[in-house]
Amino acid sequence: MIFITLGTQDKAFTRLLKNIEESNIDDKIIAQVGYTSFNSSKMEIYKYIDKEDFSNYLNEADIIICHGGVGTIMEALKLNKIIIACPRLAKYNEHQNDHQIDIVKTFAEKNYLIPLYENDDLNEIYQKALSFKPNKFIPNNDNFISKLSTYLGI
Repeated sequence: MIFITLGTQDKAFTRLLKNIEESNIDDKIIAQVGYTSFNSSKMEIYKYIDKEDFSNYLNEADIIICHGGVGTIMEALKLNKIIIACPRLAKYNEHQNDHQIDIVKTFAEKNYLIPLYENDDLNEIYQKALSFKPNKFIPNNDNFISKLSTYLGI
């Protein structure tokens, strides 16, 4: 099963859903689309999914396709999921700016996920995902706590 989540941004992300709809992916697809209006013959679409069901879909998914938001990516990484992340782009009014490109690029460079950039072929990316072995994510909480303690002077 593939779980798609577009985050809570109050802007549509039709471009990603259209790409999925036109792909050769024939797996079961469940999508939480938020503010994006989209009709599909291929995806089971929900505007919003409650927290418990969202967690269940994340756990059950073989592949997670998402926007380039840190929250979604971190949740999926903690579950050691295969992630295809597509950054929202300002030029399509999908976000205020293009910071998600940097987020996706950084996680991809560490082999945590597979990026899906604007001109990439989703069918090729999906085939890559079927055999992708992401690096295990290890949070760097100790470093954060140390920096915070130094900042606070404790």
